[in-house]
Amino acid sequence: MKSWLVILAVSLFALFSYYCSEPNKISAEKTFLNLHDSVKYVGKDVCMQCHTDIHQSFTETGMGKSFDLATPQKSAGDYSKVHVVYDKALDLSYRPYFQRDSLFVYEFRVSNGDTVHRRRQFIKYIVGSGQHTNSHLYDVNGYLFQAPITFYTQKGIWDLPPGFEQGFNSRFNRQIGLECMSCHNGYPEFVKGSENKFLKIPNGIDCERCHGPGSIHVREKREGILVDTSKYIDYTIVNPGKLSVDLQFDLCQRCHLQGNAVLKPGKSFYDFKPGMKLSDVMEVYLPRYENDESQFIMASHADRLKQSECFKVMAEKKADASGLRPYKNALTCVTCHNPHVSVKKSGSAVFNSKCNSCHSTVGQSKCTEKETVLSSAGNDCVSCHMPVSGSLDIPHVTVHDHFIRKRPVPVSASPERGNFKGLSSINSKSPDKLSQAKAYIQQFEKFDPDKLFMLDSASVRLNEKDEKSFRDNFHLFIHLYFAKRDYSKIVELTKRYGEALLISKNLSKQSWDNQDAWTAYRIGESFSMLGAGKQAFQFFQVAYRLAPFQFEFANKYGSAALIMNDLVEAERVFRKLTVEIPVYAPGWTNLGYVRLLNGDDQGAEKCYKKALSLNPDYTQASVNLAGLYVYRGNGNLAKTVLTNVLKRDPSNQEIKDILKKIPSR
Repeated sequence: MKSWLVILAVSLFALFSYYCSEPNKISAEKTFLNLHDSVKYVGKDVCMQCHTDIHQSFTETGMGKSFDLATPQKSAGDYSKVHVVYDKALDLSYRPYFQRDSLFVYEFRVSNGDTVHRRRQFIKYIVGSGQHTNSHLYDVNGYLFQAPITFYTQKGIWDLPPGFEQGFNSRFNRQIGLECMSCHNGYPEFVKGSENKFLKIPNGIDCERCHGPGSIHVREKREGILVDTSKYIDYTIVNPGKLSVDLQFDLCQRCHLQGNAVLKPGKSFYDFKPGMKLSDVMEVYLPRYENDESQFIMASHADRLKQSECFKVMAEKKADASGLRPYKNALTCVTCHNPHVSVKKSGSAVFNSKCNSCHSTVGQSKCTEKETVLSSAGNDCVSCHMPVSGSLDIPHVTVHDHFIRKRPVPVSASPERGNFKGLSSINSKSPDKLSQAKAYIQQFEKFDPDKLFMLDSASVRLNEKDEKSFRDNFHLFIHLYFAKRDYSKIVELTKRYGEALLISKNLSKQSWDNQDAWTAYRIGESFSMLGAGKQAFQFFQVAYRLAPFQFEFANKYGSAALIMNDLVEAERVFRKLTVEIPVYAPGWTNLGYVRLLNGDDQGAEKCYKKALSLNPDYTQASVNLAGLYVYRGNGNLAKTVLTNVLKRDPSNQEIKDILKKIPSR
């Protein structure tokens, strides 16, 4: 009995020490309690019960307005007249409009005065506060996609979204996955085994994205356990103002450092919490070029600020003696920005006072500019030293450059840059070679598909000859050679590992990023490209089993079943696919082909036309429909279908060859 009493006494002493022994000092031994995985998110409505004023002001900020249902109240768009956005590359037009309180985007194509294609898509969500843009998402059975139209608030115009310009319009097919949603919104409930399916989506960035999960904090306050935060740190919830400079930057950089994010092994975009090192979860890379200091992407505030002399000088200063405000003598985001108050409501005087708090003597500014220039600028420090500039990645938008300089170089309107110097990890000083290799592969696939040298840079950081390294990083080797389209090499590596062992050991887990499923898919595609249908079927089956809501995997698996002459399985997969994701044109096309093989030519025709109503330029659907007309003996109708394909793609030699073989009847 005495031993238990001793243990209890020690425990109570430890608890007492935790709260009472120098509670205002931040140390490695004292971490915030809500970083533990057992602590749950409670939602902003619970926070509002005690923090009403802060909640109210925060809802007016850009973060508070980041995401919501597409209502007339949420939209910043101009609907005063008919607005049509024309994509010359695809010869498609888009018109946004409200019908009562529902927002729609109408896609159409006009040929010789006739509308030859129509698609009307209901828009469920609007992304963006309206300070810079409103982009638009639609939802089909929980699958999220971006619509091909954006309102650019500063210029008051409708146009194609960023990344949809210059022939890259993916129409209604751009998937919105966990990486996008985890910054533009509060944390959603994501479906494992998918790329873009969600069970529940919150409306707007909430309190806990910056303060961490709040269940333990709420419980203790309701139990009457209070902390005098003017003297001590309340470790039940993260107050970003009580974080060290580096951890404070990590918190802001989680979303205000957009780039090429490489997750650490086993981590997901859910794993970062305020108070953690961002580098423990991910490393964010940006390309560096010679003489590119005047150019930047939109969400690069932290990276730009850290290049400022102001930051470098202030970073050398020590924290205040109390430890309650570690950033007090440094320059961080919250030095100038109050996250609970809208920038629009802050006003220039607030930011000027921050500058003058360091750059002035008693009653006199240290600015050396001529008085006439100062007067013309309204004595506004920001207008000169953080000028409004465009960004490389978002058109029609301007933002203050956070690289603070005496004489900033104007941002070039041209995207031309100097020689590429390499990828740089912004939030980690010493990323390992595997992280760097992943970064170069992702940079090639996501941002620079024309720069093959990125893959060479990845190759030199991997050691395929080291058997342990090869087996430990098999997914990465497969990813590299798939990006290189070296399918023979992938088959060679697969056989070297052993197909059966690989499937049982390395391709067996579901994860947020579908790593095992993607590796299986890449192997299956490699076997397929080399004509090895049986092996391709085996690996596509694994990919589909691990990620059944990744509709491209389902389509590949169903197609592989067709090649294996398993019509029953193929039809089952394609039927399920068209029910699960009815806006996916390849699914309808393949279901139509199965129906034709089963003798249902009417059903096949309906499927092909459904696919073309979703995507009028989907060549395979047109080819299949033409084949159906030939099968019915209507060669002229088949030729009409394929001639329309050539109007859009005049260099398509395969279509030209098919046309030559079709008899006119």
